[in-house]
Amino acid sequence: MKRHTARTLLAAGGLALATSLALTGCGSGFDDESSTGTAAPGDLTSSDDALTIMIGSSGDAETKAVEDAVAAWSKQSGTDASVVVATDLSQQLSQGFAAGSPPDLFYLSTDAIAGYASNGSLKAYGDLLSNKSDFYPSLVQNFTYDGQFSCAPKDFSTLQLIINEGLWEQAGLTDADIPTTWDQLADVAAKLTTDTTTGLVFGGEFARIGVFMAQAGGRLVSEDGTTAEANSDANVEALTYVQDHLKDGTFAYASDVGAGWGGEAFGKQLGAMVIEGNWITGAMGDYPDVKMKVAELPAGPAGQGTLQFTNCWGMAADSPNQKAALDLVEYLTTSDQQLAFSKAFGPMPSVQSAAETWKTDNPDLAAFLDGAAYAQGVPTNKGASDVITDFNAQLESLKTGDPKTILDSVQSNLEAVVG
Repeated sequence: MKRHTARTLLAAGGLALATSLALTGCGSGFDDESSTGTAAPGDLTSSDDALTIMIGSSGDAETKAVEDAVAAWSKQSGTDASVVVATDLSQQLSQGFAAGSPPDLFYLSTDAIAGYASNGSLKAYGDLLSNKSDFYPSLVQNFTYDGQFSCAPKDFSTLQLIINEGLWEQAGLTDADIPTTWDQLADVAAKLTTDTTTGLVFGGEFARIGVFMAQAGGRLVSEDGTTAEANSDANVEALTYVQDHLKDGTFAYASDVGAGWGGEAFGKQLGAMVIEGNWITGAMGDYPDVKMKVAELPAGPAGQGTLQFTNCWGMAADSPNQKAALDLVEYLTTSDQQLAFSKAFGPMPSVQSAAETWKTDNPDLAAFLDGAAYAQGVPTNKGASDVITDFNAQLESLKTGDPKTILDSVQSNLEAVVG
């Protein structure tokens, strides 16, 4: 998920409302009489129809990689398939479903899954995957809706600590000073803070501040998705810790230092450390003089914690050729193909069998993949994205606000949509 488009999305809070709102009341699409599909093993349709795959691409490298992979599968399988690169994925998907002509397969984000699954637009095929057990369990959980593993995770990223090596050395710090606790993080942030640079910078939204909540042992929604837990003592402790260091000037939001997101603040050396995902590596090409080191985020009172972000290969419920679509997904999510995608445009493989090779190929980025063992996904409950958008608005004033009051408001809003 290391794309500029993903980067922009996450900087805005990691949650897009357009898809879920557009899907409200949207039917499954195809006219039953026009479908050429017939039942196949696993309750999948099967026909001679070609497949259409819609993606949201970061650029030429990703587009070519996906097109080449689909073409190779098409040649091998004998099934025609074409890739459509969306200019606005959320809008074009919702329009396709509304018009009764959605793509067979498509990129689908965690915040959009509830909208598609709840109105019957999405085919839940995860349990039919031959490589089901190879996906990281936390990713499977991200794409499980109403007890069903809905779709195969295509790739993912976690958030970790990015350190400016030059500024680190100027402050007299060494590898032995890389923080492993909250207290140590506060100490090095203070040492790195100058008149022109803040020690630690991150986006002022849940999609970044949420790592501290995880490290304190908190969540917005229980792991099983049935209970709102926003105003827990752990979350209050996390926001209070962040607030304390926003006040003392050693932490700052990216917007408060004149940057659009953490990567820009880091590249312009407005922040000596930032909390970001592995997509930051692409942005650093704009700042060739800045050397970065990736470290795992320090543990909080409850231990290590971070957030993860991912997309899956969504399948249309009324696709007339779901059997071929499933075969294509299995091809695209093999270890070899995911490693090829990684080399082409940077995402982390979603299958565990590719982990050691990926870390060998990307030793400087290994911390991102190590985070998979303790990462939390964002809530996928229908309506949760609206709540998080409101939470983000309240976090803008965290420096002067009351953490408990903010979280009580989030709790109330979540209780209306969870359970």
